[in-house]
Amino acid sequence: MSGKITLEICAGSVASCLAAQEGGAQRIELCDNLLEGGTTPSYATIALAREKVQLALYPIIRPRGGDFLYDELEFEVMKRDIALCKQLGCDGVVIGMLTPDGKVDKERCKILVELAWPMGVTFHRAFDMTEDPLQALEDVIATGCERILTSGQRNTAAEGIPLLKTLVEKAAGRIAIMVGSGVRSNNIASLVQETGATEYHTTARAYIESGMQFRNPHVSMGGIPGVPEYGISVSQAAEVKKIREAAEKAISR
Repeated sequence: MSGKITLEICAGSVASCLAAQEGGAQRIELCDNLLEGGTTPSYATIALAREKVQLALYPIIRPRGGDFLYDELEFEVMKRDIALCKQLGCDGVVIGMLTPDGKVDKERCKILVELAWPMGVTFHRAFDMTEDPLQALEDVIATGCERILTSGQRNTAAEGIPLLKTLVEKAAGRIAIMVGSGVRSNNIASLVQETGATEYHTTARAYIESGMQFRNPHVSMGGIPGVPEYGISVSQAAEVKKIREAAEKAISR
């Protein structure tokens, strides 16, 4: 297998953006609220990230967590966020909208793609919630998006390898298939070899211990099991580099 790997880091902060750049990634998906699958970051976060990094910067355009069925007010928020991203000099945005019956909302996605131009547009893992992934592939292509982020409609990309391989084959170069969810330095080589994809998406993050000395044992602000109350999730430059090198080695075989 030969070619070139593109590594995208899903960054939840400006610090993570800097780690992505230091580690040699090619692109950043900038998000807030990663525990909800990512929502649109603040204006200041986007502006400072654009100021600090030279990588391709793609903020996610997602007004809330939960499903991908949006009302007209939410759609208006998405349109205005795209306009702000364009004003701030972003390279692209990340979108995804579905209809109630689990299909790609082609008409409204087309509107967002047109509004974003000349920025690029990625269709995010709303794709993994569609009823028919092969039809969804064609529908996303029709919207004008340049890539699809997908785990192969499974919780992790490793589980979704069969569909990921099929999507790469069916796409036939018409759109990029970017593999994401559970991509790590210890499995990216097998993902490269088994899917044939050349774009990969990961947080490459670790939890950094809080500097707080006083910790109130009676109150929890997060309340999410398994998530450190006094920990900060930040992408790690060393892990970004490790993932990138493992992918490049695999594709050169």
